[in-house]
Amino acid sequence: MVVGAAARTMAPLQIVGLTGGIACGKSAVSAVASSLGLRVIDMDEISRRVVRRGLPAHAAIVKAFGTQVLRPDGELDRAALGQLVFADRQKRRALNSATHRPMLIQLLAELDDAMSCGERAVLIDAPLLFETGLHWLCAFIIVVSLSEATQLERLQRRDGFSEEEARRRVASQMPLTLKVARADTVIDNEADLHVLRQQAMSALRAAGAVPGQGDGARIVRLPRTRSRVVDVVLWLVLAVVRVAGVTPLPQANL
Repeated sequence: MVVGAAARTMAPLQIVGLTGGIACGKSAVSAVASSLGLRVIDMDEISRRVVRRGLPAHAAIVKAFGTQVLRPDGELDRAALGQLVFADRQKRRALNSATHRPMLIQLLAELDDAMSCGERAVLIDAPLLFETGLHWLCAFIIVVSLSEATQLERLQRRDGFSEEEARRRVASQMPLTLKVARADTVIDNEADLHVLRQQAMSALRAAGAVPGQGDGARIVRLPRTRSRVVDVVLWLVLAVVRVAGVTPLPQANL
C-alpha cells in the first residue's frame, strides 16, 4: 500500500506542445482539449495579458514605438503594432525584447499552478513552439498541418488578405515541413471540422494529455518534459517561481 501511494504521488505533470502554421487549425485543436477539461496554456493569449496598460511590457513597447501603437483607451492597438513589426526585423526584435521574458514568466506561473493543483497534463498552444525553444519543455509535440494551397486559401478567407499578402505571412514563419518533421504526431487538417476533432482526440490520447486531478503531491511531483535533465531543471525553476509568489495574470479580453 505504501509503495502504491508513493507511486501515485510521484505521477508527473505531462506537458504537451501544440503548434502549426498560420491558419492551419491549431485553435480548433485547443478548443477540443479545453472541452475535455484539459488546461490549455495559450501563448497568444499570454502575449495579450502581458502588454496591458500599466504593465512593464506595455511601457517598453510605447517607449520603443511611440503612442502611434495605442488605442484611445491607452491599450495597445495590436493591429497597428503588427503592421509596424511584420516587415521590419529590427522592430520585431524590439517587440520580442519587451514581451518574451514576461511571457515566459507567465508560462512558468501557469505550469506551477497546474502542478500545485495536482493536474495530470497541460497543453501549451504556441505558434512559435520550436522557434522559441519551448519544445524542450514538452514531452510530446502535436503539429497541425495542411497543404500550402489550403493554408493560403483559408488565410485569405479568414483575414481578408490578398494572395500576395497571405504568401508573405506564410513565408515569414518556420516552414511547416520542418515542424512536421519534428512532431511526435501530426494532425492533417485538410478535411472538415468533424474529422479534425476526431484526429485531435486521438492525438491528445496518444500524447497522454489526460485531464483530471492527481493525488495532490505538490512537492515531489516532477513535470514531464523532453528529457529527465529538463524535468529536474524545470522543477527547480518552478520552485523558485512558487517561492517568489508569481501567479498567472488574469486572462486578457483585448
